[in-house]
Amino acid sequence: MDHLDKLSDTHLYSLRTLKTPGVGRTVAKVLLVITFIFIVFLFLPWQQNIRGNGSLTALNPGNRPQMVESAIAGRIVEWSIIEGDYVNKGDTLLTITEIKDKFFDPNLIPRIEEQLQAKKNSKEAKENKIIALRNQIDALRKALKAKNSQAKNKLKQAGLKLEADSLEFIAQQVSNENAISVYERNKNRYDAGNITLTKFQDIESKYQMSGAKVLKAENEWLQRKADLANAYLELTSIEADYADKISKSQSNLNETISGLNETIGGISKMENELSNVRIRQSQYQIIAPQSGHIVKTIKVGLGETIKEGDAVATILPESNDKAVAMFVKAMDIPLIKKGKKVRVQFDGWPALQFSGWPNVSVGTFGGQVAIIDRVQSKNGMFRILVEPDPEDEPWPAQLRLGSGIKGWVMLNNVPIWYEIWRQGNGFPPTIYEDNDKEGQKDKK
Repeated sequence: MDHLDKLSDTHLYSLRTLKTPGVGRTVAKVLLVITFIFIVFLFLPWQQNIRGNGSLTALNPGNRPQMVESAIAGRIVEWSIIEGDYVNKGDTLLTITEIKDKFFDPNLIPRIEEQLQAKKNSKEAKENKIIALRNQIDALRKALKAKNSQAKNKLKQAGLKLEADSLEFIAQQVSNENAISVYERNKNRYDAGNITLTKFQDIESKYQMSGAKVLKAENEWLQRKADLANAYLELTSIEADYADKISKSQSNLNETISGLNETIGGISKMENELSNVRIRQSQYQIIAPQSGHIVKTIKVGLGETIKEGDAVATILPESNDKAVAMFVKAMDIPLIKKGKKVRVQFDGWPALQFSGWPNVSVGTFGGQVAIIDRVQSKNGMFRILVEPDPEDEPWPAQLRLGSGIKGWVMLNNVPIWYEIWRQGNGFPPTIYEDNDKEGQKDKK
């Protein structure tokens, strides 16, 4: 046995093959260290995020690039600016001339003013006529009232006279009957020779006079009846005559009022037309709606015609208002809330970004969610607007609107193994931690 122990394994091939090579031990140790590091790495914290692309814009719509449009159709005769110029609000950008033959007349405004003045004079004349017609109607009604009163008095007088003549006629009839009786008695006495002829003739004369008085009284009574009928007819004719005159005057009044209303409508129409022409002539100079830089002219040629609403130039307002318009997937939009922190990487700006470890990122800038669209955009994704984070480094002043960006909306901290598992299964980021925090806030 001692002899065998003294044998070196270097002299025996079998013993040499049973021994582990040194390189294998080294590789195994390295693999064990890598495995250990990987396992430790899996438990490191990772901040979940939602990625999106977009461009730089302005948060306030009034500070975004705007199209300057022409309110009227015309022909370009002069440009007052060139691309890249800075203009103040109210500066003239270009001048156009009229192309519609309706507005070619250089004396169009004075002519419309003359027509308008004529309409106003016509309106004044019709107003005076209305006053005159109303006065005429009032006078006719007063005259009707006076004539009615006069005719009624005349009718009443005719009735009283008829009554008096009727009594007179009855009295004369009674007196005539007495005269007839006296005449007949004295005639018998005269025939018997009891009275003289002279006395009988006197009685006969009285008898004849009594008959004449009866006839006279009857004629006067009949005349009074005719006068009463005529007075009644006169009263009726007065009412009919004045009713006709008042109706004609009222008809003229209504016709004049209708004409006045048409004239007033014509005046309003002409005043509107005059105002439109004045405003249109003020539109021959297209002015800058606000201060900013002219970034592009769309209609450029002198003599080129433009239509109503055609854009002639694009102006970029002078403002420090900057925001990021970032588009994210629809499945991620429920996880984003206003105020969420965002890391932004601008195109052309050197950056080294570790999305899960924002603290070690270089060249990115902080932001926070300001607006979340409630409907999706044409590309099927939802837009969010991100404004600069006041607690983080300011965004570079050299940034220009329209520059491309990449963004990461930062969510919860989870282990790396969980994030790998989530990404492999296509699950959305977890929001349980946020929900728990919100529940605690609600309880407080």
